[in-house]
Amino acid sequence: MKALILSGGKGTRLRPLTYTGAKQLVPVANKPILWYGIEGIVAAGITDIGIIISPETGEEVKAKTGNGDRFGAKITYILQEQPAGLAHAVKVAQPFLGDSPFIMYLGDNLIQSDLGLFLEKFSDQAVDALILLRKVANPSAFGVATVDENGRVLQLIEKPKVPPSNLALVGIYYFAHTIHNAIANIQPSPRGELEITDAIQYLINDQKRVEACQLEGWWLDTGKKDDLLEANRIILDTCLTSDIKGEIDEKSQVIGRVQIGSGTKIINCTIRGPVNIGSDCHIENCYIGPYSSIAAQVKLVDVDLDHSVILQGAKVVGIHQRIVDSVIGQRAQLTVAPQRPKALRFMIGDDSQIELA
Repeated sequence: MKALILSGGKGTRLRPLTYTGAKQLVPVANKPILWYGIEGIVAAGITDIGIIISPETGEEVKAKTGNGDRFGAKITYILQEQPAGLAHAVKVAQPFLGDSPFIMYLGDNLIQSDLGLFLEKFSDQAVDALILLRKVANPSAFGVATVDENGRVLQLIEKPKVPPSNLALVGIYYFAHTIHNAIANIQPSPRGELEITDAIQYLINDQKRVEACQLEGWWLDTGKKDDLLEANRIILDTCLTSDIKGEIDEKSQVIGRVQIGSGTKIINCTIRGPVNIGSDCHIENCYIGPYSSIAAQVKLVDVDLDHSVILQGAKVVGIHQRIVDSVIGQRAQLTVAPQRPKALRFMIGDDSQIELA
């Protein structure tokens, strides 16, 4: 059994963060989103992993993630020159996959469920494809499935205007080698991509066995800011344990589950968990509220922060207003200008979102 993780794409919904990096490397609770998928796959007993990368961000993914040693896996990187669809990614990866069954995992997804449970069903029932489904409120934004009472998939439609059900395709699939023939027999969709939904529908039409399982736990597609913040909240809520390695002065108060990395200095602050703070940070005269993650080498002075994600090397100084529900990118600086007249001064990149109250 092998695994194929998709870590290409342009990440347009997370811009401007993804102008300078891969969306799958944006951290949730100070760990790249991509790594959660790798860890879940390895926990299911699959250690031979291929990762689809793009020309724009592939080298960053390789440099950050490495050869797999840290996960107890062997990672092979596979370049997809153009974002021509999920089925196209499988086609590009066919030399790596061979005739092996495999799990395909979209690298910006997070799920609570154990991947091994679905792998057992896939293996025991000897199906051609096993897809994961979740009930959603807005099915027209997803690939949608209709299934019979036994869990057999009858039809798949990609982002239908009139959805036949509210069962959305989660970005995790289990495939037998028969998927390769299906992909070879489909044509690009109207948007010019080889759709994995079309390939699975080909299997259904060819009388192959395609089964579905419904997810019971949470599922998060971290493609947008609010989704990223919700993922951060859930991971901190369910996975964080207290671990304080940095320095905390006697004027500071730390309440609840809090992680603080080595080399970090906390001066005259109140920190109310769950909160994750990376290494080599300087945090002074601050209130850090629940569900906040602060990456390494961040400087925060005179800041009140709640339910936010601050990326590596950012600097926020002298902002005497509460910052909530925010994502602040790597090396970003929020400071108060000393000169008069008092005014707001910005340098804001494409696709940024700023709300002033």
